[in-house]
Amino acid sequence: MRIIEPHIHCYSRTTDDYEKMTLAGIEAVIEPAFWLGGPRTSVGTFVDYFEHLLGFERQRAASYGIAHFSTLSVNPKEANTRPVADQVVELLPQFLKRDGVVGLGEVGFDRITSDEDDILRKQLRIAKELNCPVVIHSPHQHKKIGTERLLTIINEEKLDHNLVDLDHCTEETMPMFARYPRMWRGLTVYPITKLSVERAANIVQQYGVDHLLVNSSADWGVSDPLSVPRVVRELERRGVARDQIEQLVFRNPLEFYSQSPKFTFKG
Repeated sequence: MRIIEPHIHCYSRTTDDYEKMTLAGIEAVIEPAFWLGGPRTSVGTFVDYFEHLLGFERQRAASYGIAHFSTLSVNPKEANTRPVADQVVELLPQFLKRDGVVGLGEVGFDRITSDEDDILRKQLRIAKELNCPVVIHSPHQHKKIGTERLLTIINEEKLDHNLVDLDHCTEETMPMFARYPRMWRGLTVYPITKLSVERAANIVQQYGVDHLLVNSSADWGVSDPLSVPRVVRELERRGVARDQIEQLVFRNPLEFYSQSPKFTFKG
């Protein structure tokens, strides 16, 4: 089964993970910018991080036969660190035009603060101007309230729904997308704080695969870079048609990110 991993933080993973991923059928990965575990103290740390993703990390993935792409942003956790966050937002347009950058993200809410709201809106306006895909992080706490607010902001900022992946959806939030059939919904298979393989498979079977993405969001925490292949195996075990599984884990992320001309992966 061919797989594109639409959301993983390879910066925090080992070369052993890359080897396992390629053996499991993962051909391409998209790495959204994320929190590094502690508050960053200057804009220069963001610049160094972005350059790492666009240089060394792409090379590291390529050495294992994996095509690596990024989406860049001020992550929700880091949006609360002002004025550093504002300075990074000013730099974003020049980085979003670089090779290998296929969108903006991940942006959204962590604690649903006024600073997060402000930085989110500023970045969404950049994405709208550049007409690029956006990966939006729904909060782990107060999930329903946060998702409702994100949907409101997306509409207030007049984003093209087909360019939006609202990630980390759960059983609680999936019904909220009935009014937004063109918006992409992300399922994150991540132990403890997000979905198990079984819960993700249940959602796939209930809602179908249209405009649905599944990812691992593997990072520093207790997470698994093989979450997507494990979902494939579970869906196969349940008798889901191979064509439907391939749409979910390969053709859907290919369609979403191919909206960026810089997503040069050839399906």
